[in-house]
Amino acid sequence: MRASRVSRETTSKYFSSSTSTSTSTPPSAPAAAPAARPLRRSARTSSLSRFASYADGTGPKAEEDKENGPLLVAPDIEDLAPTPSASSSRSRTRTPTATASATARSLKRKRTTTTTVATTHIKSEVLLKEDPDSAPPTALSSIPSPAKKKKNAAAAATRQPRKQPARATTDPATGLATVEPPTGWADIYALVRHMRFSPGGAAANAPVDTMGCERLALPSASPRDRRFHTLVALMLSSQTKDTVNAAAMARLHAELPACAPGKPPGLNLDNVLAVEPALLNELIGKVGFHNNKTKYIKQAAQILRDQHGGDIPRTIAGLTSLPGVGPKMAHLCMSAPDGWADCRGIGVDVHVHRITNLWGWHATRGPEGTRAALESWLPRGRWREINSLLVGLGQAVCLPVGRRCGDCEVGMAGLCRAADRRKVLEGRRRREDAGEGYGLAVLGKEEGGQGEGEGVKKEEGEEGVKKEEEGVDDGQVKMEEDEHDEVGSTAGVVKEEEEDLGGQRRKRPAR
Repeated sequence: MRASRVSRETTSKYFSSSTSTSTSTPPSAPAAAPAARPLRRSARTSSLSRFASYADGTGPKAEEDKENGPLLVAPDIEDLAPTPSASSSRSRTRTPTATASATARSLKRKRTTTTTVATTHIKSEVLLKEDPDSAPPTALSSIPSPAKKKKNAAAAATRQPRKQPARATTDPATGLATVEPPTGWADIYALVRHMRFSPGGAAANAPVDTMGCERLALPSASPRDRRFHTLVALMLSSQTKDTVNAAAMARLHAELPACAPGKPPGLNLDNVLAVEPALLNELIGKVGFHNNKTKYIKQAAQILRDQHGGDIPRTIAGLTSLPGVGPKMAHLCMSAPDGWADCRGIGVDVHVHRITNLWGWHATRGPEGTRAALESWLPRGRWREINSLLVGLGQAVCLPVGRRCGDCEVGMAGLCRAADRRKVLEGRRRREDAGEGYGLAVLGKEEGGQGEGEGVKKEEGEEGVKKEEEGVDDGQVKMEEDEHDEVGSTAGVVKEEEEDLGGQRRKRPAR
C-alpha cells in the first residue's frame, strides 16, 4: 500500500515515541535516528505485538499494563485521513468538457423555451391587430372561399353513398328482424341486365344463352323425358364447360341405343337402364369425372324407376337424395321450364358465389352460404333470373382469370369494389374518346344520383316482382328465360360443386 507524506510523518512520530518509551536507550545515542526508517516494518511489528494479550490474562500487554498503567494508543492512519463524500468525488472526476456540454444543453433548453413562447405571443398579437373583431386564429383558415364552396357542393352531389353489404336490422316499431339489402344493389342489377340483354352488350350472347343445361332438353321429347334430360344435363355439368357438356348431351341424344327392338333410341330412362356402363362412359367421356358420373346416372335411373314412377322427384329433398345431385342442381332443376317450373330457391354456382362476393354484397365461404344470404333480401321474383344473369357475366366479362373491368359498366360506374382501377380508367377514356357514355349514363341516369330503389319499377304479382329499366325500350331489353351455367374448369379454375364426386379430392376455386 502506498503511504502518503502525512502517513509517513505520523508513523515516524508514533514509532519513535513508542520506541523511546519501551526501550531505555539514552537520548544521546547518535545511531538511533538514522536506523528508524529502514526498521519501519519490524519496529511496527514489534510495537504492535506488545499489545497482544491472551485469554488467561498473560502476555506482553498485560504485564506492561501492570507496570506502566494503561497506554494511550494513537489513532490509525486510516482514521486520520478524511473520507471523501460522494458528491465531492463526483465533482472531482468530472472533466471540463463534460461540464461545458452539460451547461450548453441547459442553456439550449432555456433558449428554446423562451423563443417558442415569444414567437407564439408575437403571432397572436399580429393576428389580433389585423382584425380585432374576427374569430379566433384557428377559425380563420377554416372559412372556405366561394370557389371552394362551389367545388365542395358539386363533389357532394356526385359522391357515391358508402357501400355496405347486406345487414340484419330490427324495426324499432314492430321489433321484427329484417335484412337490409346491399347499398346500390338495384343499380348494379340494372347495369348487369343491360350488359346481358341489350344489343351489343358486353356480356350479350354468352355461352349459357345457347348451351346452358336448360337449353339441352330435346324439344320433340315428351315432358317427362325433357325433365329427365334436364336432370342428366345438370349431373354432367359438374366441373365441365358448357361447350363440352352440350357436346356430350348431343351424343346421348343421337348415339344412345334403344333398350329393345322397335323402341326409339336416344336419351330416355329406359335406354339408360339398359345401356352398358362402358358404352355410357364412352359417350360422356369428355366431361369431367365421367367415371363417377356414369355410375351416378345408372344408380339415379334405378331410383327413379323404383321409387318415383319413372319421373324425377317434385321436391328439393327428393332431388338431393339422388346420387350426384346437390342443392344447386336441385333448385335449378325445379325452376327450369323443362323441369317442374317451380322456383323454390336460388341456384348458386361458382359464378354467382364469386361475383356477388366481389361486389361486396356479402362475405360467404361457399355456394350454400351465398344462397342463404341472397334469399334473405333479394326479391323472390329475381331468384330464377339471377343465376343466368351472373353466369353469363362471369363467362363474358367478369372472368375468373383476367377480368375485363374496362368493359364492365358496373366497374366503370364505381360500384364494384374489386374492379381494376387501371382497366376502369382505360375503359372510361376509350368511351369518352368515342363520345359514348359509361356506367349509369347508359341507363339515362347520373352517377351517384340514384338510390337503391330509384329507376326500377316494382310490380307485385303471382309470379313475383318484375322490374323494368328506365331509358331502355321494351323491344331492346327482353327478359330472357332462366339460364344456367355449369361452367367448370376455365383458365385454371376448377368449379366447386356440392355433391361428392366419389371421394376424390376437389380443389377450391381461385379468387
